[in-house]
Amino acid sequence: MTADAVLAASKASITKGSKSFRSASRLFDPAVREDAWLLYAWCRACDDEIDGQDHGFGHEELSVEEQQRRLARLYDMTRRAMTGEPMSDPTFAAFQRVAIRHRLPERWAMDMIDGFAMDVEHRDYVTLDDVMAYCWHVAGVVGVMMARVMGVTDPEVLRRAQDLGLAFQLTNISRDVIEDAQGGRVYLPADWLFEAGLEPTAEAVADPANRQTVHAVTRRLLAVAEPYYDSARDGLRGLPFRSSMAIAAARGVYREIGRKVRRGGPGVWRSRVSVSRPMKLWLFARGALIAVWTQTLDRGKSAPPRPVLWTRV
Repeated sequence: MTADAVLAASKASITKGSKSFRSASRLFDPAVREDAWLLYAWCRACDDEIDGQDHGFGHEELSVEEQQRRLARLYDMTRRAMTGEPMSDPTFAAFQRVAIRHRLPERWAMDMIDGFAMDVEHRDYVTLDDVMAYCWHVAGVVGVMMARVMGVTDPEVLRRAQDLGLAFQLTNISRDVIEDAQGGRVYLPADWLFEAGLEPTAEAVADPANRQTVHAVTRRLLAVAEPYYDSARDGLRGLPFRSSMAIAAARGVYREIGRKVRRGGPGVWRSRVSVSRPMKLWLFARGALIAVWTQTLDRGKSAPPRPVLWTRV
């Protein structure tokens, strides 16, 4: 497959799979934007492969055996792509280009697929630490890989990129908590649900009678996300200017999704929570101002010490 065809397929993937990230990616310089599309296409395809979805939509019922077969293929094809073996599949051709160009460690790629293995195994998340480990595998490590695509090598800035990925996933869990439970998955800490008087089962979380309790636990999880969003802001000064604008914009949109879940009360999950176009434009403008601030007034200054937060980097 030609390079142009791989890029076109990756652009189509992000256009279909995430309007928010697609919009934010326009703020990157062209080279970073294209590599971000390539990385997104691989992440999205891997997720869809395990869930039997198409860019996050629909749901094909898969047996555990089929999920395990698909998981083994993801591990195998990703490893082969990273060795430079020619790839005919556009998903792995895309990842190969970005992984080799930016020397992404194989461990990061395997860590992400390990997150999908946790879903296949129907892992239980008893404590917040268990949830944070899952967030690392499916989002935190993606933040780190994205930072490398932007040219970051400073461990402190990589750690802030991890923090943004963690915050994004905590927000995702909160937005999708009912949909996930209806699909048999619970990512809220089981001990928090017990404390709230609720059995930590998918049936209990999905039950409309328990919406008030589930919303209270979800608000608690969203509160956990806030210091990670704050930490990520302090990493913007370590990014190239246009990258800092794109990341600030994405950070603003996702943080607003969490705030809408929090403000919406127990009825918020009647429809999928999203950010309106006017609000998105405002958040993009605000992100640009934050980026200007961090690239001018903050640049050259040491970032405040990172709070004591969960970390893998």
